[in-house]
Amino acid sequence: MTYEYDYLVIGSGIAGMSFALKVAGTGKVALICKTKLEEANTFFAQGGVASVTNLAVDNFDKHIEDTMIAGDWLSDPEAVRKVVTNAPSQINELIKWGVDFDKNENGDFDLHREGGHSEFRILHHKDNTGAEIQESLIEAVRNNPHIDIFEDHFAIEIITQHHLGKIVTRRTPDITCYGAYVLNPATGKVDTFLARVTLMATGGVGAVYTTTTNPLVATGDGIAMVYRAKGTVKDMEFIQFHPTALYHPGDRPSFLITEAMRGYGAVLRNKRGEEFMHKYDPRLSLAPRDIVARAIDSEMKQYGDEHVYLDVTHKDPEETKKHFPNIYQKCLSLGIDITKDYIPVAPAAHYLCGG
Repeated sequence: MTYEYDYLVIGSGIAGMSFALKVAGTGKVALICKTKLEEANTFFAQGGVASVTNLAVDNFDKHIEDTMIAGDWLSDPEAVRKVVTNAPSQINELIKWGVDFDKNENGDFDLHREGGHSEFRILHHKDNTGAEIQESLIEAVRNNPHIDIFEDHFAIEIITQHHLGKIVTRRTPDITCYGAYVLNPATGKVDTFLARVTLMATGGVGAVYTTTTNPLVATGDGIAMVYRAKGTVKDMEFIQFHPTALYHPGDRPSFLITEAMRGYGAVLRNKRGEEFMHKYDPRLSLAPRDIVARAIDSEMKQYGDEHVYLDVTHKDPEETKKHFPNIYQKCLSLGIDITKDYIPVAPAAHYLCGG
């Protein structure tokens, strides 16, 4: 079967759905999802979204510098500037689409601080921000008459001039994408989706690692499709490891212990109960993720341990439960009361910075 659309969006996380919503007013959109809309990396994100909102103490230059420092000055400065300066307007769009970020008693955003940030600038919804964003966007796309959703459809190949019998190489200056071939498991047939614009928003590659916070659909097949079509793939060596995934052997994906918990005051300790981040960085537990992950890895290798601990027992128990209700319940289900017990954590593959 052949479908024709103005826009073909492959992938249903925050990138794919927000693009679909933005362009839906200018044409018909097909949104391809290989399982269900809820199963995306976005859904599993906890801590929140960084954006300059409190102009009394924060500004774009600070956020840009924090980002460049955290990226060891390897980040593309123009990309960083674009993301940082456009963040407030994108936050407003998320709110327009129904996302409910937590506010304090004054009606201002209840901002958290995370590793690598010099100011409190993390907007969040309790400790399940990703789920709040994903569910709000799902409702918005389902209610948009210009967006057709194809769940349980697996994109297998991008259509280019190659499929018209022309030779396409990596030096071809004008590779044109006409759409994609998509497998419909219900019929066992491969359908043709033709579109004026095709957006690849298929997420990362976490599932190629034994330990990852990503859902197991994150297998990198979208990147492989682009690579096979002779498109540009870059920066694939930059895999971010989250320092604090809950250590519970057999869990796949691993349950994330948000970085916001360290911003809240949680302290990293080795299995002997000793703090150790002072040996690695003056920012202690609020150093950027790569530094904290390497520090934890070093401690584990030094002693032959499978994990370290995150200690939040010194904080007010009721405040901890209020700020991190999902983490509290998840750990309690495993016999860990985070208001009294240390949380076992270890690094896990988390975020693909290339693609």
